[in-house]
Amino acid sequence: MWRTDDVAEAPEFMRPNTTEQRRLSSRRLAAIESLAPQAPSGRVRGAGSTSARVAVQVILIALSIAVGTWALYRLERVVVLLTLTTFFAYLVAPLVRLAEQPMHIAGTERHLSRGLAIAVIYLLLAGGGWTAGRILLPKVAGQMSEAFLRAPDYAASLRAWEQRCVGYYEQSNLPLEVRQSIDRSVLAAGDAAIENARTSLIALVGAVAYLPWLVLIPILAFFPLKDAHRFRRAALAALPHRFRLRARQLADEMNDVLAAYIRAQLLACALIGIVCGVVFTILGVPYPVLLGVIAGVLEFIPLVGPFLAAVIATVVAAFHAPMLALRVVGFLAALRLVHDFVVYPRLVGRRLHHLHPFAVVIAGLAGVELGGVVGLFVAVPAAAMMSVVYRHSLEEAHQRRLAARCSTH
Repeated sequence: MWRTDDVAEAPEFMRPNTTEQRRLSSRRLAAIESLAPQAPSGRVRGAGSTSARVAVQVILIALSIAVGTWALYRLERVVVLLTLTTFFAYLVAPLVRLAEQPMHIAGTERHLSRGLAIAVIYLLLAGGGWTAGRILLPKVAGQMSEAFLRAPDYAASLRAWEQRCVGYYEQSNLPLEVRQSIDRSVLAAGDAAIENARTSLIALVGAVAYLPWLVLIPILAFFPLKDAHRFRRAALAALPHRFRLRARQLADEMNDVLAAYIRAQLLACALIGIVCGVVFTILGVPYPVLLGVIAGVLEFIPLVGPFLAAVIATVVAAFHAPMLALRVVGFLAALRLVHDFVVYPRLVGRRLHHLHPFAVVIAGLAGVELGGVVGLFVAVPAAAMMSVVYRHSLEEAHQRRLAARCSTH
């Protein structure tokens, strides 16, 4: 900028030669000066609007989670039905694909339609279930009747064992304070056991209310078995184009994880039930078929189920012979080691190996607290799918950082 005296002393060719040029120069200077103080306030407004937007998003996410949890609680039976339907669909899907394989009949390649293949598999499963029921139900019912008839004998044996323990306890030279503390602990443990047994019985009676809903499982499973690819295509088409590849990869991996878990658990249930029934028969354990069925059913519940099955089998064996109980404990321990470290990893493949056992325990405990027995069923596959989502989110963030670095260079 020229000062007034500088303009007066400047050569003729360097002076602003018109009034319009001087006015234009002053206007530009005023515009520059007016813009300078407004920059900080604009940044403050931008930061404030960003913080408000983040706060609104967090509140909306929290409200969505709360509403979803409330809806799941209110629709408990529907959630249970959909969960069992999903398990059934994943179990039947490989059989349906097998039935769809082309066949050569009279030199012509033919194959069943999807709906007809599902109907054929349903008929085969119904026939197999009816045959298994005809074979197993009479034996299971007979052994249950025998166990109920001998319940008074078991109660008498338990009272005799309790009296022997009380006699040993009274003959001991423990201080009075220690004995009183032990008595209070035993009474508290007994009350807790009775309360847990009452709660379990109420839950079992409540589960009977779900039996009429079981008829709907194959009916509802028919639709995802038949039109799963259409559902998936429609869901992917609803996403923005840049998210479709990642969503497809995520859906494929979650589908593989859930399918591997469900099929491995069901195969493990069948395997454990058969092995336990056969070995209990060889060892001479009472009610081998009933105990085998119990072991197979409880195997589906992670961690807690096998432990309960072992406790039931050991107690039943101990009522008849202490050495028989030791044999049962040794067999179940060996079976657990072989199954957990040799058989089950081959059943489930590599899909769930990234899920740490500690995560399985925490997921099971959280499932029990949130949804009871149903939550325990769903907890482990839900944790596995959450780990898949977390891993994909990390990969997506890593790819974005790499793309940002490449664009800057």
